[in-house]
Amino acid sequence: QVQLVESGGGLVQAGGSLRLSCAASGTFFSIDIMGWYRQAPGKQRELVAAISTDSGTNYADSVKGRFTISRDNAENTVYLQMNSLKPEDTAVYYCNFNARERRWRARREYWGQGTQVTISS
Repeated sequence: QVQLVESGGGLVQAGGSLRLSCAASGTFFSIDIMGWYRQAPGKQRELVAAISTDSGTNYADSVKGRFTISRDNAENTVYLQMNSLKPEDTAVYYCNFNARERRWRARREYWGQGTQVTISS
């Protein structure tokens, strides 16, 4: 089974930047939407950004103008560039692929293991 492997989280000061990466451990037959979600302590998981196969993007209002999502279809990788970080961006960030492993298999959601992002004030 294909797994998603995230990297790039860490601790930075407010105003700083981080770049998250999420790569598939194997190959997919097709990947539709790639996205990033986050979950802060005591809160529900929320969509941060998503990108379609034709690179159309969608962002949460709270991150518009600060975060940029991009994808490398050849490498089955999605990125999240996070600038002007704020303490309220502190959360565990999860990548998500809506994908199909094989032509004959149903499309389903795949999740990364999560990476901690902590922003100090």
